[in-house]
Amino acid sequence: MAGRITPARGRYGGRDAAERRAERRGRFREAGLELFGAGPGYRATRLGDLCRAAGLSTRQFYEEYRTLEDLLADLHLYVNAVAERAVLDVLPDVRHLPAPERITAYVHAYVRGATGDMRHARIAYVEVVGVSPRMDRQRLERRAAWIELVSQMADEAVERGEAPPGDYRIAAAGLIGAVNGLMHDWVVGWVDASLEEITDELLQIILGRYKITT
Repeated sequence: MAGRITPARGRYGGRDAAERRAERRGRFREAGLELFGAGPGYRATRLGDLCRAAGLSTRQFYEEYRTLEDLLADLHLYVNAVAERAVLDVLPDVRHLPAPERITAYVHAYVRGATGDMRHARIAYVEVVGVSPRMDRQRLERRAAWIELVSQMADEAVERGEAPPGDYRIAAAGLIGAVNGLMHDWVVGWVDASLEEITDELLQIILGRYKITT
């Protein structure tokens, strides 16, 4: 396994090392999104293919990552962060609304964040599955973060008298598993449905499971 190469320091072309590294990393990320998320996929992509797509050298790749799996892991965290930020951004605007309207806003925001770029969806729900124990651990860590967020939303509904008291962590875990399964099957084409139909189905699952009242 190749180790990461320490990048050169100093200013070149008016940019310092941090700026050059950020540009390289951005180009590798974009190439990874395209090849893993829209092209042949992670498993069929070779390092040379990625470097050609990025317009950079293998040496420059090893200054940023040790392996292609490192890039996949980086992208997995990135696409999850985009989806999470989409949900968090709507929270202040809908906190005053009744639970059904809040949840509708949350679900629509999540779906927009997760599927606004279908390359993100393919990486998040398909390409990272079964890659390695390391990627499985990362997936579980991100899943735990989503479970915590959903649990907090459920606790808020209980405090406001919109849902019956209870520990909703098990329900949250089941919900996130259902979301991942449905989104995987939709992305790979096993579920023939529009994005609007997928969103509506997720809403029905959540509202029904949490017995939300107005």
